[in-house]
Amino acid sequence: MKMLSGSELASFIKERQVREVRSLVSTTKKRPKLAIIVTVDNPVINVYIKLKRQYGLDIGIDVDVYNLKQNEVISKLEDLNKDSSVDGIIIQLPIEDPSKTDELVNKVNPAKDVDALGVNSKFEPATPMAIMWLLAGYNIDLLGKEVLLIGKGKLVGKPLERILKSSDINVKVANRTTTDLAEVTTKADVIITATGSPAILYPDMIKKGAVVVDAGVASEDGKTVGDVDGSVYMRDDLTITPKKGGVGPLTVCALFENVIIAARRMAKHY
Repeated sequence: MKMLSGSELASFIKERQVREVRSLVSTTKKRPKLAIIVTVDNPVINVYIKLKRQYGLDIGIDVDVYNLKQNEVISKLEDLNKDSSVDGIIIQLPIEDPSKTDELVNKVNPAKDVDALGVNSKFEPATPMAIMWLLAGYNIDLLGKEVLLIGKGKLVGKPLERILKSSDINVKVANRTTTDLAEVTTKADVIITATGSPAILYPDMIKKGAVVVDAGVASEDGKTVGDVDGSVYMRDDLTITPKKGGVGPLTVCALFENVIIAARRMAKHY
């Protein structure tokens, strides 16, 4: 079994970002800043907020977190959109009333929409970018391969499908309407799963020698888990992301890459 360690790649990216932030601060006399708006108290969300805060601290980017009621979000967004000290804005999903998600994310200034959730965002979304970095970092060539993407969500599936197709990758998509998931997974050379549904992928559903990237995140019995069942790791013929330290660390890197890009653009604007 070969592990696709995002943590290993992330350490190199982090070192580069530290240098870039130092250069930005020295030339602009302004420290980049990310603002995160949170409307629900959720253990998975809390873990990610903590990771983002720590990562920002490590590379020299300020991270401000606003815990708000959903009816307070638009007013806060108006302030943050106009605040020249804020380079990036995130509305942490899910929000209190998910039916309002599109309305709120599209209120974020597209030049500050570093999560790339709004229709006019000027950035690539972090998790798809992280997945592409991970595959490239381990020289996983997708051209000519049968690539299966499980999940078509707003954060990962939809944008990743667009990125893959724009690169002429032969990609098929399975989602909750797929009647026989094993029928399509067993034919795939590369499986990228991002459903947030624990244990949807089992050993007998995966082709011999396949590449498996688990980008699913869910909470089960107080623990953060992925889409791949633990028994899959008994297979020694797979190239696969580890249970921890796969896509996640690179997603944080990719998010802050967008913040650095936003800060650089902002500095040129002013």
